[in-house]
Amino acid sequence: MAGLRLPRPVTVERSQGGRLAEIALQPRLLAAVACGILAYLLMNFVMTAAPLVMRLCGLSQDAANLGLQWHVIATYAPSFVTVRLIARFGAPRPVVVGLAPIAAAAVVGLAGVEVAHFWLSLDLLGVGWNFGFLGAFALVLDCHRSKERTRMHSSNDFLVFGTMALGSFASGGLPTGCGWETVLQVSFVPLGLASLASLITVQRVRRAAR
Repeated sequence: MAGLRLPRPVTVERSQGGRLAEIALQPRLLAAVACGILAYLLMNFVMTAAPLVMRLCGLSQDAANLGLQWHVIATYAPSFVTVRLIARFGAPRPVVVGLAPIAAAAVVGLAGVEVAHFWLSLDLLGVGWNFGFLGAFALVLDCHRSKERTRMHSSNDFLVFGTMALGSFASGGLPTGCGWETVLQVSFVPLGLASLASLITVQRVRRAAR
């Protein structure tokens, strides 16, 4: 990282547009950033913890590897459809749709600790991340002008990936300290908040369209 030499933004890019605080406090943008953070946090946390828990439950390393391989496919393959849905229906609706598979992944994880439970949970988690994160990112694009994008995107990326890093560090300690079931149950709290924020955003968009 210290060896990277990235071009610094020119003065015009830093000075154009409104103040970052004014841009960031838009309710629609706050909802988009929150949904992006929560979708990525939950996906990364469960994805990283699941193979560890599978090994703790006595399942084979091959089963854990195969579960992660299909999770990666489920994470990125829906992009061919997601971008079309965002273009047709707008960004808020795919975000709401994406939160449902993430919640279903937690429910499946709570149903048991067999190989099928982990595999299905990881697949649902990947699909949910795709819709939730890409929809949230597209919603961020709608909340600022082109001359404000440098500051807005750098701030959004810092929040999303900084939180994701915290989830990665916690993925080993929390399941072993609190239990896999407790971790999955707690995940419904941020999911509920993200769902509420998404639904409010959808209603605001509908009213603005009228």
